[in-house]
Amino acid sequence: MTEEAPKPTFEENLSTLENIVTQLEKGDVPLEQALAQFQKGVALSKTLQTTLQDAEKTLTTMMNDNDQEVPFEKPQGGQTDAQ
Repeated sequence: MTEEAPKPTFEENLSTLENIVTQLEKGDVPLEQALAQFQKGVALSKTLQTTLQDAEKTLTTMMNDNDQEVPFEKPQGGQTDAQ
């Protein structure tokens, strides 16, 4: 029986991506390693974007009395943002 490693958190993925960017910005990484890091960075970026989109979807919906998700709407007749 094999146990799967826990999935990295959003914060861990973001930290890893930041480290990759820092290494690539320094420019002292061999080309092959830079390409591999770049590819890993792109994959992490996509994962982070998906996580943010899922979070946004969760935050912009609410449950109605029938346990169905409905879009969250601002109350009508309230104060508007000052411009």
